[in-house]
Amino acid sequence: MKSLANAMSRIPPDECGPFAVLGKATELERQGKKILHFEIGQPDYKSPEHISKAAIDAIKDGYTGYVGTSGIYDFKEAIQDEIETTRGYRPNLDQILVVPGGNTGIFLAMASVLNPGDEVIYPNPSFPTYALAAHYLDAKHAFVPAKEKNDFRLSPADIIERITDKTKLIVINSPQNPTGAVTKKAELEEIAAIAEEKDIFIFSDEIYSKMLYDEKHYSCSVQDSAKERTILLDGMAKAYAMTGWRLGYLVAPKEIINKMCQFVVTSYSCVPPFIQKAGIAALKGDQTFIQKNMTVFRKRRDAIVKGLNSLPNVSCVTPQGAFYAFPNITKTGMSSIDLADRILQETGVACLPGPAFGECGEGFLRFSYSTSLEIIDEAIEKMRIFLETI
Repeated sequence: MKSLANAMSRIPPDECGPFAVLGKATELERQGKKILHFEIGQPDYKSPEHISKAAIDAIKDGYTGYVGTSGIYDFKEAIQDEIETTRGYRPNLDQILVVPGGNTGIFLAMASVLNPGDEVIYPNPSFPTYALAAHYLDAKHAFVPAKEKNDFRLSPADIIERITDKTKLIVINSPQNPTGAVTKKAELEEIAAIAEEKDIFIFSDEIYSKMLYDEKHYSCSVQDSAKERTILLDGMAKAYAMTGWRLGYLVAPKEIINKMCQFVVTSYSCVPPFIQKAGIAALKGDQTFIQKNMTVFRKRRDAIVKGLNSLPNVSCVTPQGAFYAFPNITKTGMSSIDLADRILQETGVACLPGPAFGECGEGFLRFSYSTSLEIIDEAIEKMRIFLETI
């Protein structure tokens, strides 16, 4: 058998990421062990009824064929309205591309601007797809440590230190996975100004833009209205509990969108129109359920942070967005991977080791607290008993 493409060999195996841990947890469940799931980052409630109904009605009405590559007009118009309302500018239709989920959007954005040897700056720890896409594209990494002492927010000063004449792209994720950090408006404005001065593209992953507690969301794409150097990603997965629908969108300079569309034509062709109809219902329908759900998430956040901080040799900063807690476990004396595995095997609590999100994640664990208060309390107590024995 001939060797595979070199690009494929640059993608490391997923040994401790969400789906790897889910696989281990599922096998333990199959063997009869009770598992408390904190590993997968998705809401624990169903997609709102009006969204599901819109898709079902669209299927019944015959919206099951091919459509334009960049997205159907009505959904792109709804995205225009959404961006104008939430970010303060109205992108043109030719600045919008509908994509099948955030991961696809990340790859398209990075593939559209990076050549082999170009440098990409991104936070570490961070969502793994940024690094994986850069590896595949043979781009060079110049990650910025997301520091606990800074509540894991990106530091403009740290970004400046890593810029070279080969820097092509800066990746921003706020609110952030895995830490729940929310980069402040002044920091984002400074990063946008740095990118403009140095002529560097920005990729702003804002998939958790509606999932904040006390902060107000700000997008650095406001700096150029996504017409010159900013590529914005958002979607339906998290706030609308539509992870399995695979629906998101990119807003970017039209030249970049055009190039992305050329790639899309020969890959997945288009996002199914009935799914886009559901997206319209999501953006144009009642939004009050989001704040109701965030009230629930706030209670869960407060409970898990208090609980984690009560555990022996564990400390946890309070996240300001999303639904992740990222506790420091360095005082336990164990590596993140070993501790996460022992917690799973001995207590049945499934969480992720920090290195699943990059080398700077060592010394931390990630808990997705999209579960009930009762399960959070049970998990804390199980971990307390375990940690008191090591």
